[in-house]
Amino acid sequence: MILEIADIRIKPGQQAAFDEAIQRALSTVMGKVKGALSYSVHKGVESPERYVLQIAWTSIEAHNVGFRESPAFGEWRAIIGPFFASPPVVEHFDLLVKS
Repeated sequence: MILEIADIRIKPGQQAAFDEAIQRALSTVMGKVKGALSYSVHKGVESPERYVLQIAWTSIEAHNVGFRESPAFGEWRAIIGPFFASPPVVEHFDLLVKS
């Protein structure tokens, strides 16, 4: 399993609309993406325009090829992309320790 972490910064004052949009994007798009195992979204307390999206993938290829090169990625970006203040910073992680 690979964990994708996306650090997302949205335009000021758009939190309520983005909250709805990302929930809609996850429920409508992620459900049909092969290789996506689970996801969570965390909203900044001190920085309310900052969100951290975590998606567990079966492999990096499932994310970088299976998702990003599919029509689903265009749908995803059409829903949440207009809120971005800057492009998200995305990295992948291997699990080292779990409690």
